[in-house]
Amino acid sequence: MNDDPGSTSGPAHRTWWDRLGHLFSGEPRNRNELLEELRCAQTNGLMSVDTLTMVEGAIKVTELSVDDVMVPRAQIVMLAVESSLPDLLAAMVESGHSRFPVHGEDKDEILGILLAKDLLKYFGAAEHFDIRAILRPAVLIPESMRLNVLLEEFRLTRNHMALVVNE
Repeated sequence: MNDDPGSTSGPAHRTWWDRLGHLFSGEPRNRNELLEELRCAQTNGLMSVDTLTMVEGAIKVTELSVDDVMVPRAQIVMLAVESSLPDLLAAMVESGHSRFPVHGEDKDEILGILLAKDLLKYFGAAEHFDIRAILRPAVLIPESMRLNVLLEEFRLTRNHMALVVNE
């Protein structure tokens, strides 16, 4: 099946035999047929293009692995465990992120994950700041993990960040 919207192999151009077969079966027999039915529904005005795009994405997520969506290491904002509170806050403000891997002397030594909200209790009490006391455990996952499996794990554990390790 061609994903090109102008393709003549889409749902609007199915053969008479295909349509007759579907009439008797009543249901799509595979993922591609389901996607064809959804595209036909959109073409007939039963759903918007945005809705179709969202549903197609939800269906295709099972085909993806973590390495298809991960942020490359060079683009990750990591914080050093020896950073001062003002330095941490500056890095957080500059990046605009809310979750940060914290590393030891070596960037390969991940000590945990720092959430920006966990620093709020140190405003006005910086002398009591100990980054190690507020680090959350880092979730390490293989790059081959299926994306839908990771998303389900995130949902169950209420986690929002994982670090991908080379297998």
